[in-house]
Amino acid sequence: MSDSLTAASDIAISAMKAQTTRLKTISENIANAESVGATPGEDPYARRVVSFKSVLDQETGANLVKVDEIVQDESEFGMKYEPNHPAANKDGYVKTPNVNPLIEMMDLKEAQRSYEANLNVVKMSRDMKAQTLDLLK
Repeated sequence: MSDSLTAASDIAISAMKAQTTRLKTISENIANAESVGATPGEDPYARRVVSFKSVLDQETGANLVKVDEIVQDESEFGMKYEPNHPAANKDGYVKTPNVNPLIEMMDLKEAQRSYEANLNVVKMSRDMKAQTLDLLK
């Protein structure tokens, strides 16, 4: 039973690490939501998205969660009319990042809830191990 509880903790901890990377990436997206290029035609900040994969841990036989890759969102950049901006094209438009703060906040909340759920799994398995040891005394 202890091995099962350890495996459950390992899985939850790996998921927490993956969600931490996701939280950092979302924070970076939010911080750069207004970052535009410095010259005409230069692309602004491109939103980044984290994807996960399942990796088999040879020691425990558990499928752990790992970050697969962090890729740029391929959606189109916005355009904003600012003829006096140094990055404005000949028509006066500046490319803006493809970051939607509302979507980022929803992703942030989802990542936070996933992190908290996995933290609860770690706490529960630690408590169950302690209770098992108490029974064996």
